[in-house]
Amino acid sequence: QVQLVESGGGLVQPGGSLRLSCAASGSMFSIYTMGWYRQAPGKQRELVATITSGGSTNVPDSVKGRFTIARDNAKTTVYLQMNSLKPEDTAVYYCKATYGSAVSWGQGTQVTVSS
Repeated sequence: QVQLVESGGGLVQPGGSLRLSCAASGSMFSIYTMGWYRQAPGKQRELVATITSGGSTNVPDSVKGRFTIARDNAKTTVYLQMNSLKPEDTAVYYCKATYGSAVSWGQGTQVTVSS
């Protein structure tokens, strides 16, 4: 089972950009489906983006065209590039690794979009 550590969160103005990183430890990173989720105060955790072991991506309409997910298997890292950020993107962003019934979550990184 992999261990995940997110980084790259912070405070950004509306319209700005951030790139989140999720570094995975453990072997066989390339077989995992990786995903980014977020949870705003008082709301349920929601999907932001996923990328399969084969590189296929899924991004919901709420962030499509603004957020991009990518992975670097050599660095065992998955990225979330976030552009044109809005105040409603404010949340704790979590990284998730899935392979069959095995699921791992990171500790989360705070993203705050505010002027």
